[in-house]
Amino acid sequence: QVQLVESGGGLVQAGGSLRLSCATSGGTFSSYYMGWFRQAPGKEREFVAAISAGGVMTSYADSVKGRFTISRDNAKNTVYLQMNTLKPEDTALYYCAADSSFSSYVRHNFNYWGQGTQVTVSS
Repeated sequence: QVQLVESGGGLVQAGGSLRLSCATSGGTFSSYYMGWFRQAPGKEREFVAAISAGGVMTSYADSVKGRFTISRDNAKNTVYLQMNTLKPEDTALYYCAADSSFSSYVRHNFNYWGQGTQVTVSS
């Protein structure tokens, strides 16, 4: 059973930056595709970014492309989301997700989820 714990959220002014971290345990991290999702109040959860098991492939939602960067450190069993030029519309609960299947990367359908970390961007 894979366990995911997000950290790094907080309150930041528009234009600022945050780096989210997701530490994993209970599985072979290097074999997992990893993703970041977010859910704003009153809205459905949406895909933000994903990274392949080896870290070679990445994908992003159009709304964050060019501003957010997903990366991973397989030695530390951790995936990151660097968020720059933050906007008030980026305010949401951010979730980390993991799955061993390539289809999860393509279809953004992950089996394992963290509890989330709150990001609030003030205008």
